[in-house]
Amino acid sequence: MYYFNEFRQFLFHLFSNYKLIITLTKNDFKKQYFGSYFGLFWAFAQPIVFILVIWFVFDVGLRGSPNTDEGTPFFLWLISGMIPWFFFANGLNSGTNAIISNSFLVKKVAFRTSILPLVQIGSALMIHLVLVTLLVLAFILYGFHPSLYWLQVFYYLFCSVFLLLGLTWLTSSIRVFVKDIGNFINIVIQIGFWATPIFWSLDLVPQHYRYIIELNPMFYIIEGFRDTFINHIWFWEKGLTVYFLLFTSIFFVLGAIVFRKLRIHFGDVL
Repeated sequence: MYYFNEFRQFLFHLFSNYKLIITLTKNDFKKQYFGSYFGLFWAFAQPIVFILVIWFVFDVGLRGSPNTDEGTPFFLWLISGMIPWFFFANGLNSGTNAIISNSFLVKKVAFRTSILPLVQIGSALMIHLVLVTLLVLAFILYGFHPSLYWLQVFYYLFCSVFLLLGLTWLTSSIRVFVKDIGNFINIVIQIGFWATPIFWSLDLVPQHYRYIIELNPMFYIIEGFRDTFINHIWFWEKGLTVYFLLFTSIFFVLGAIVFRKLRIHFGDVL
């Protein structure tokens, strides 16, 4: 009951201070992408160039792209997996550094530091929404007609934010005291990219080992994007939905508890 009340107070704080959160998100976005002549350009150039490199290597260079669902062009299959991963990687990396990069706000007594990871996630979300829009346009240009299934992309966006908020509450609070956590997160992101079926198919994994891949929460989101735009499967039809929501809820509560326990010491350390 205690943590339920804490969560309710946090939600109330979000709604009552949504203007402040939006302002901080805009400021963070400007600080990241408008500090140089081509700042915003680099925000999109990096993921787009990386996507093109992977596409060229597998579809043109090796001429051995994975089998895609229902004969979908490999490029569409690829970007529908890479775009949600870019958001997760960017949000986790920036969210982990949310406290130390805003130390001047942390030292203000009346400021609720728990919204800082959300601000970083919101900044990454702005780029993500543009990339999702480009994803929709790509499917339309390839001759795919808009479907009612496409609306569930908002569900998977919520899942991504929900997952990231719990994880970044945990990592950002520990990052204040243990600097090595930043390097650890970078390694996890690199390993996670290659261990998640983003540009390779799950069919390559023996049946009795697939459950290991499916335990990765990002597998659920990436497959969800493909189910939305390619396979046309509703999220409630997937067996992993209960597992994902349970896993994410556990990390959400764990992150909230750890953050609350450590936040009173942030000012002393910073």
